[in-house]
Amino acid sequence: MTIVQTVKRSKLFYVTTPIFYVNAAPHIGHLYSASIADCVYRYEKLRNRSEKLLFSTGTDEHGSKIQQAAIAHDQNPMQYCNQISECYKTLFAKSGISYTHFNRTTDKKRHFPAVQHFWKELEAKDYIYKANYAGWYCVSDETFLTESQLKENEKKEKVSAESGHPVKWVEESNYMFRLSKLHGDIEHWIKSSQPIRPKKFEKVLMEYLKEPLQDISISRPIDRVSWAIPTPNDNTQTVYVWLDALCNYLQSAGYPDPKFKENWPPQLQVIGKDILKFHGIYWPAFLIAAGLEPPVRLLVHSHWTVDDQKMSKSKNNVIDPNIVAEKYTYEGLRYFLLREGVPHSDGNYSSSKATRIINAELVNTLGNLLSRICAPALNKRQVVPKCTRKELHDFNYSHKLMKKLKQLPSVYEEHFESYNFYLAIDEIVATLHLTNNLIQESEPWKLVKYPATEQKLEAVLALVFESLRINGILLQPIVPMKAQKILDKINVSPDRRSWKDTEYQLDVEHEERPLHSSTSKLIDRIK
Repeated sequence: MTIVQTVKRSKLFYVTTPIFYVNAAPHIGHLYSASIADCVYRYEKLRNRSEKLLFSTGTDEHGSKIQQAAIAHDQNPMQYCNQISECYKTLFAKSGISYTHFNRTTDKKRHFPAVQHFWKELEAKDYIYKANYAGWYCVSDETFLTESQLKENEKKEKVSAESGHPVKWVEESNYMFRLSKLHGDIEHWIKSSQPIRPKKFEKVLMEYLKEPLQDISISRPIDRVSWAIPTPNDNTQTVYVWLDALCNYLQSAGYPDPKFKENWPPQLQVIGKDILKFHGIYWPAFLIAAGLEPPVRLLVHSHWTVDDQKMSKSKNNVIDPNIVAEKYTYEGLRYFLLREGVPHSDGNYSSSKATRIINAELVNTLGNLLSRICAPALNKRQVVPKCTRKELHDFNYSHKLMKKLKQLPSVYEEHFESYNFYLAIDEIVATLHLTNNLIQESEPWKLVKYPATEQKLEAVLALVFESLRINGILLQPIVPMKAQKILDKINVSPDRRSWKDTEYQLDVEHEERPLHSSTSKLIDRIK
């Protein structure tokens, strides 16, 4: 058994998305992966627990499917890859995805040397050998499958049991990776480190490991898959697309420069459940074979259905985020995905549900609250006033809200540390509901009419603004652009928007501050 050396953890937080395959334009599932990773990255930034943060994403641009897609679009492969990769960059920019590294596997200056150096490391450690190989090959999944991974479809054709894609029998000369030698290491990594979240996907990996792992092919003949990275010292073969793609995570850390170990391993890798085997078995096996630490954690998320049906080209129900963002805004869509998506189960997208949630929570509960409390008719002096606690004693909801605001950061933290973003959002929405309840109970539109109730009005305004301040800070990882609008409007200094500033502040003396003159809405009501 190979021994993995324990390395000193760096003072760095490194999160990755999968790099997205460019055989088609991005859909909401890709945006969901990126939004999760960005949400975690921004949370870590908010917590300020690391001296350095890395966030990598990118596009996977090699393999036979890319050749086929380029031909179908009447382009050469490089033109096609440039076009689709740019689609991802544009979508991510509009959706607030704040990556530090965007990798492309066609990058000959950075990615090619990383892949070929990693290959040579595996070869030097005797994990690569050449052999004649025969097996069932799935072109769509770009992988060989064993008999146990196959099934017959309704036409009595052999297909992948997991994806349903057809397979064909292939016999060829390949380079092989000695995966069989690493079965015990993978099992030990999973059991001892417990890196898989949610836990249900650990059981999926353990099912794979009930059978002995077989050596896998890690190259393809160049005459069959020419659109790929050449294997070192053999121009008749190209590197298997998955080995090629997985090296992007190393590249973002600085590989093959020896200093890359200061940034290794990733603390969190966000993946979809369809690529669990590649990231939960092949990837740690490659790393262990090379003498490197596997990732600390894999966060596996489920898929999105559309109106309770699987999203697929054949059903013509693939949701283009750019099209639906015209209705919801990009950040409105991001909010919906994080609000409705749960890692352990498939999420269901429907236009009516998205409209209802965005209108109810972003427009009514949050947006209208901000507009109402900043309106000159209610807030004549246009300030965030001081709070006189005794003036709040008459209102039941003031006590409930103060208690909720004091507890909110710790409850939010618990949910974020468990990657249950939807539960953290639940807490924020519940707090904002309490804030609106206070307004309904205190009736500030009546208090504003009389000088005798001016202090009571300002106490109510101060507590409402405190709720907006704390919730605005906590919304930064979820809807960063809208959170910035809230905090700008209520004039929270940019250097007072970190985790320590989520502490409830109305128990201590503070200066009143003027509201910002900005009048832009958080989001318009969706029809």
